[in-house]
Amino acid sequence: MHVPSAEDPPSVFLAGGITHCPPWQPQAARALADFVVLNPRRADFDVSDPSQTDVQIAWEYRHLMLADVTLFWFPACDAALTVQPITLYELGAAVAVPARRLVVGADPGYPRRADVVAQLALARPDLPVHRTLPEAVAAARAQLTALG
Repeated sequence: MHVPSAEDPPSVFLAGGITHCPPWQPQAARALADFVVLNPRRADFDVSDPSQTDVQIAWEYRHLMLADVTLFWFPACDAALTVQPITLYELGAAVAVPARRLVVGADPGYPRRADVVAQLALARPDLPVHRTLPEAVAAARAQLTALG
């Protein structure tokens, strides 16, 4: 995986649901292809293999810290399968760092959307929660362009 360097355009990390979630990352990656896109969704990942889980978590942690902008997207999902707890954790950690450049979106069909909206209204009232992936991607593009 490419690690961003000073010569590269600004980078964006695609943070959001993977397991039991629709593959939203390819759409976002295509729309942001003129920037460095750090995409944690792997084509082949055995979630039951603990050694691969550790590798994935380490990769995500490192690249979340490297990214110029982090785009959080909470896609619609079945609450019986997931409410995307890792993404919620990563969002909480990111929000706690005021200097982090964040874009957040939550589909109206995401079961905990109201919680994300309420928590961000308290922690980062200046940070809107977008309702569609195209809106969130456009906001990320605006931040990346301003850095470029």
